Amino acid sequence: MYKIAVLGDRDSVLGFQALGLDVFPAEKVEEAKHILHDLAKGGEYAIVYLTEQYAAHMQAEIGRYKDELTPAIILIPGKEGSLGIGMANVKSAVERAVGADIL
Repeated sequence: MYKIAVLGDRDSVLGFQALGLDVFPAEKVEEAKHILHDLAKGGEYAIVYLTEQYAAHMQAEIGRYKDELTPAIILIPGKEGSLGIGMANVKSAVERAVGADIL
């Protein structure tokens, strides 16, 4: 059975541990890049929630897994709030699927 991971800075992700999700706090963006690669390579995680603050510096890594079946990388706001990157990605995905901007 697949698992769900949450990756980001410690303060943003620790709360998800209470929900039973696997939490991977990273001190720096470079560490988060390595963790994301390990999570994707392992094949046991279907979803990886990633904070927008780290995702802003990891576009190449996120793009690498964009068209892969697993893991689905979902951007979530971090403790600093939303940067709008996650919503922009959802808008882009809907536009690709539908063929028009309906949002």
